[in-house]
Amino acid sequence: MTVIVRDFRPSDAEAWTRVRRAAVPYLVSTPEQITHDLAHAHPDRHYRLLVAERDGEIIGTAQAGIAHDSTEPGQGSCTPHVLPGHTGHGAGSLLLSSAEEHLAQAGATVVHAWVLETPESLEFARGRGYRPGRSAHFQHLDLANGVLPPLPEVPPGVELRPGSDFADDPRPLFDADAQVTLDEPSDIPTELDDYEDWLATIWRHPTFDAALTTVVLVDGQVAAFSAAGTDGHRTYSSNMTGTLRAVRGRGLAKLAKNDSLHRARAAGYTDAYTANDTGNGPMLAINKWFGYTVCATEIRHARTLG
Repeated sequence: MTVIVRDFRPSDAEAWTRVRRAAVPYLVSTPEQITHDLAHAHPDRHYRLLVAERDGEIIGTAQAGIAHDSTEPGQGSCTPHVLPGHTGHGAGSLLLSSAEEHLAQAGATVVHAWVLETPESLEFARGRGYRPGRSAHFQHLDLANGVLPPLPEVPPGVELRPGSDFADDPRPLFDADAQVTLDEPSDIPTELDDYEDWLATIWRHPTFDAALTTVVLVDGQVAAFSAAGTDGHRTYSSNMTGTLRAVRGRGLAKLAKNDSLHRARAAGYTDAYTANDTGNGPMLAINKWFGYTVCATEIRHARTLG
């Protein structure tokens, strides 16, 4: 009945996905995703995957890494997940302590972790010296039975294009993503400045759905987008929706997301998820307008190492 923690192996991908889907069902998780993430992680990220085993069964997982694209050095992150029904055996503690040791050796001075807003999870974080910070809402939309707002008429000078239209040259989408990311509320400020890394970890990511991503052009230039992620079966996720600063206030993000959601439903996806910082009032209002409802809340916690 002893719990052991070890490094992830490619053969663990199915079990890893089972744990993640059970612990955090609001995220798109696939076996292909986790193996891709490990294979294409930037070396400066010091990315490491850990699993917790009990009697030969994988009951917990953890991803640990350094935010190499942050403007603040030394920002590490790790969030352990334990299969429901298997908590209380020390798997979470072992995963977290192993990850912290790895991150400290990689140069992290602070470790960030997302913690579900449940009494058990909050007590786990507090007991290990983690302090609460920003929070975010997971939100769910029933695409199969819900009613989406009708698609409005596209204004003059505005064009809607699927992300797949940029397959030959996705650089304009990288530039737009980089600008929007700078303005995203976060405890870890991020600056996207590595195009090749973006291609490997975002554009070519197995859960990124370029066909269901909607890009808004104004006078032929990228102005807004709603990036879609899918599991290839039933679950759709809004990975990032944003508008470039110069054209904000014109409803372009709502236009992009509405178009993407309609096309996702037509493609057979039944459940849509998204997540927003609780301080991101504009996107929370947009999602409420679409009919999303909050299904869970996470609070980012942090602990200083040393």
